[in-house]
Amino acid sequence: MSSTGKTGRLTTHVLDTMAGRPAAGMLIELYRLEGGEREALASVRTNQDGRCDGPLLAGEDLRPGIYELVFHVGGYLREQGVALPEPAFFDVVPIRFGLSAADQHYHVPLLVSPYGYATYRGS
Repeated sequence: MSSTGKTGRLTTHVLDTMAGRPAAGMLIELYRLEGGEREALASVRTNQDGRCDGPLLAGEDLRPGIYELVFHVGGYLREQGVALPEPAFFDVVPIRFGLSAADQHYHVPLLVSPYGYATYRGS
């Protein structure tokens, strides 16, 4: 716990840049990578605001290490009625990142379209 009494957390947010709105209903999976193993931690769908209803990790569950968020972009776009080639150019988008401190807020947003995506460490 930090000196301010806050515990760390991991959150995400997905925006559909093609449609100009939050990506509601997108499937996201979270994994922890350690010692060559990939441990599944969570599987969620985004809400109407393109966010998860709560942190993906928080408190004691958030530990320093390597993590991966897997965004099921192709499935989301197909559900929106977007005609994609088979296979889709971006069907599944994995974002691998490191968490160095358990008392920080890590936010991993994704801006997505059928042919491009961007991410960054948000706040």
